[in-house]
Amino acid sequence: MNAVTFNALDIAIAAIILLADGALSIAMRLDIHRSLAIASVRMVVQLVALGFVLRAVFAVDAGWLTAVLVVAMALAAAREAAARPLQKLRRGHFATSLVSVAAPALLTCLFAMVSMVPAGHGWSPRFIVPVAGILLGNVLNAVSIGMAVVLEGVVQEAPAIEARLVLGDTFHAATGPLERRAIRRAMVPLVNQMSAAGIITMPGIMTGQVLAGMDPLHAATYQIVLMLLLAGGSGLGAIASVRLVLQRLTDERQRLRLDRLR
Repeated sequence: MNAVTFNALDIAIAAIILLADGALSIAMRLDIHRSLAIASVRMVVQLVALGFVLRAVFAVDAGWLTAVLVVAMALAAAREAAARPLQKLRRGHFATSLVSVAAPALLTCLFAMVSMVPAGHGWSPRFIVPVAGILLGNVLNAVSIGMAVVLEGVVQEAPAIEARLVLGDTFHAATGPLERRAIRRAMVPLVNQMSAAGIITMPGIMTGQVLAGMDPLHAATYQIVLMLLLAGGSGLGAIASVRLVLQRLTDERQRLRLDRLR
């Protein structure tokens, strides 16, 4: 089966709807056209650069190079998580995001290698890199949402938390409702994605494999395994990130340390 090819004209046609969004943003004074333009240019540059990098990595086809690329992707994801909600903390951004993002993603990536990579392909970058990228992206989203919710909630609910601490509750008990709410909120996008898969939408891996000519049932099996790994990794990441953030906002005397926020 011949590979599907795209050119600049195809990209320009696909961008027409985005240009319409930009025009509506200007007309309705939504002020999102600049963000859309910057994000679009950044996305194009990043994906083209990734295409060149993957072409070189696929040509070498070495296990060590694949491992280096996956670790680099994990570090970049950790940095991206630290660059947003964790900036509200005074210190320890990267360490917190590294544990929350990279560790669950790499763990689930190992499970993916065992369950998804065809026998005999080993550390083939053609299988490992795309799966690792999907896992890192979903874990990053869950971690970012969880940390944003818990940091905003601590500020808003500080009087209630401190009141429970005065009444004798431990810090974990006083912040328990906020912790559970943040973790649940972080998992909502993935739960929605899993609920809609197969009925409303055809997920990415399955779409790519069907377009490549794979039997749809086999493609569905791959997608099921991947979605289960995504759910597991995102849950671990959300729990780790929320707990680590809350630990940074208390001390050995079980006090709420809002002074550790910027």
